[in-house]
Amino acid sequence: MATTYDFPSDLLAGQEELHQVRAELSALLKRLPWSVEPLDGFSDDNGWRKVERPASPGWTADEQAEVEKLRRREHELAVFVSTHRYWSELTGPDRVAARSELKHAHETPPGEADGTP
Repeated sequence: MATTYDFPSDLLAGQEELHQVRAELSALLKRLPWSVEPLDGFSDDNGWRKVERPASPGWTADEQAEVEKLRRREHELAVFVSTHRYWSELTGPDRVAARSELKHAHETPPGEADGTP
């Protein structure tokens, strides 16, 4: 049976917010043009695969500010989670296992989603 860890509520909340911020940032970056600055499109088939990009209008000042805000918050949360005082209570393989479990603590355990024990 796997060891279960009693994570502090602030550590769990920080990790959950980190997941949310990363998902929000990823979705935003997928919606934005490929280049921050306005650039002409291009096509290049001299490498091992062909690369094509349409012309990019660039990002607006608001879009740049939103990306910067999310990146800053992601960094703050990553530092908070990785340097939390809880980690000093664990050593070696236990610390590694606990950090790995924390990343999945927000997921529904198997069986609970479909009602099976």
